Amino acid sequence: MTDQEAQRLLSSLLDQAKTAGADAADAVLYSSVSQGVTWRLGKLEDVERSETTDLGLRCLVGKRQAVISTTDRSAEGLKELVERCVFMAKTAPEDPYCGLAPEERLATAIRDDLELDDGEEPSAEALAERAAACEDAALAVAGVTNSSGAGASVGRGSKWFATSAGFFKSHTGTSHSVSVSVQAEKDGAMERDYDYDSRRFLADLKGAAAVGTEAGERTVRRLGPRKMKSGKMPVVYDNRLAASLLRHLAGAVNGGAIARGVSFLKEKMGEQLFDPSITITDDPHVKRGAGSRAVDGEGVANGPVKLIDGGVLTTWLMNSAHARQLGLETSGHATRGAGGPPGAGTSNLTLPPSDVSFDDLIGDIDLGLLVTDMFGPQVNPNTGDYSVGCSGFAIEKGAVTYPVSEITIAGDLLTMFASLRPASDLFVRGATNAPSVRIEGMTVAGE
Repeated sequence: MTDQEAQRLLSSLLDQAKTAGADAADAVLYSSVSQGVTWRLGKLEDVERSETTDLGLRCLVGKRQAVISTTDRSAEGLKELVERCVFMAKTAPEDPYCGLAPEERLATAIRDDLELDDGEEPSAEALAERAAACEDAALAVAGVTNSSGAGASVGRGSKWFATSAGFFKSHTGTSHSVSVSVQAEKDGAMERDYDYDSRRFLADLKGAAAVGTEAGERTVRRLGPRKMKSGKMPVVYDNRLAASLLRHLAGAVNGGAIARGVSFLKEKMGEQLFDPSITITDDPHVKRGAGSRAVDGEGVANGPVKLIDGGVLTTWLMNSAHARQLGLETSGHATRGAGGPPGAGTSNLTLPPSDVSFDDLIGDIDLGLLVTDMFGPQVNPNTGDYSVGCSGFAIEKGAVTYPVSEITIAGDLLTMFASLRPASDLFVRGATNAPSVRIEGMTVAGE
């Protein structure tokens, strides 16, 4: 579908909504095409392709709203959609904070240089070759004995958004990925690990063989794990896992959680949460960024934000409704799907690297833990209490030594944030990224 066709469709839908009794309305149309292959033990195992189109309409009548989504774009189907949505809005409970974004906050100059679509659509054969090369490289690592399979995929998605106030914006982006998971065995005990990469542009994707080799080497290093003694010690998250801590931060400063009073950070605005050397940015305008977008999900102008500046919490992640409830202005972080009203979220959230190498980061640790895999994280959103099962490696006298497994680590996020120290080894893998980080005094439960 072209931009002109999408604009005509959405404009007609919104006009119908106004005629049917809506005071205001907005609509979003998504169209996506994706293809992926799975390759296992030298054979093509699966080829999948999907094509989807989703349309979402939000109607507002006074301070009441309703949202309906559909895949039916026929004239009769859209007429019924409008009638049901307006009826539902008229009968919905009042929400004093709902509404479209303020018109004065809507983007007027919209960036078109973010380079989100590379125009590439590799064939199934090319994807199979990529997956095969990835698995071959992993299986070539000495000690690797089996494969759970390698995968390669490509996707292209378009979004068109319009409001009854006359705003319209389109967005198209691509994604390319490669991944593999393999096993190694020693003395009857098996270990598993993986590696992956995902990029907007195929040209930026990490080489399939490099991904496979990394997966194989990570797996072999895990052979022969031991238990660790329980105690309090420094814990280092490798750069593949450190971004999980940023996601917990983002969840705690989401405007919805703050407005409901269910965040351990609800009283912490303007306070020092991290070391003064720490800055955490959210930038929707990173070229080729996995989370980049020219405007937010309500059409509001957006831009780079220092969520943490000099260690201090500076803003909530808000859409217009959150902002009204909190007596503030939207931060330009609205998200929008077809099936519900706007939410809020980050774009490209990054903890920048320091000038401290990984070796220097762990150099003074007499006994600690390097976490390389996690499962089942548990976080209490009201208190910040945190625990997670993990595996990784012991750190002894400043060096990474033997592999460990069946470990649980625990702490509270406020204390963890306060002691967090980043290394220099940032590697961008998606929309949320961090280098390896060290956290002091966590509780490690081993044997």
